[in-house]
Amino acid sequence: MDYVSALLPPTVMAVLFISVIRVIVKTQGGANKAKEDAAVDAALARVEGSGTSPKAEA
Repeated sequence: MDYVSALLPPTVMAVLFISVIRVIVKTQGGANKAKEDAAVDAALARVEGSGTSPKAEA
């Protein structure tokens, strides 16, 4: 039974890691994607409209 106690922690960690990755992938996009894209487009338009590049502000 030592092999079960040796394999259990890595197996549990692998299952948890895969679950976290699945949650991250599922939450990408969705209903908020359009709102996030619009916010990024507005920020880029502000920077381009002011005539400065983002690198110059840093």
